[in-house]
Amino acid sequence: MKSVTTYPLRLPHSIKAAVARIAKEDGTSINQFVVTAVAEKLAALETASFFAERRQRADLVAFRKLMHRKGGEPPKRGDEV
Repeated sequence: MKSVTTYPLRLPHSIKAAVARIAKEDGTSINQFVVTAVAEKLAALETASFFAERRQRADLVAFRKLMHRKGGEPPKRGDEV
């Protein structure tokens, strides 16, 4: 990490205890567990946004035309829809 900032995080006792237990089992610190959890959540949200934006740009008419074009090979056994 090039730059690090601190943030005082308040957790309910039950959540902190669970985080501490799982971090210990995993051999990591509570800080590393929280950093990883936040990074995973951000990745999930950004991925969902990426696909939502891509869906908006989709040309379904062109897709259907491409999928129903003539030519090519028939699906191999087991690849049928």
